[in-house]
Amino acid sequence: MKRILIPALIAASPVFAADWPTKSDDVPLSSDELDALAGQTLTFYDDGQARFSAGGAYSYTYSSGDAAFGTYSIAEDGSVCIAYRNGFDRCDLYVRNGERLILIDQKGDRYPVRPK
Repeated sequence: MKRILIPALIAASPVFAADWPTKSDDVPLSSDELDALAGQTLTFYDDGQARFSAGGAYSYTYSSGDAAFGTYSIAEDGSVCIAYRNGFDRCDLYVRNGERLILIDQKGDRYPVRPK
């Protein structure tokens, strides 16, 4: 029974680090850097803002002013997973590439974060 359950749990888990479409010079954020997301707001080049609260709350404000709310957690593979109130969820990997901070989504799309 355990042998059947473990593969099923692995298959249902979020994407593993080896599956992220990173480039050779991408460096995933460390545990300390991921923990430091709490209390930060990241602004993207489309003026969208991701806010990470210390208590695990998350919001994304679009450039239009509309917002989506949920909670975030750090997965074992170092990805940041968001569970939105509307039932949608996603995981993203944050990496540093040179001086740039970049969000990589599960499709492999890359979204650079504006420097502060």
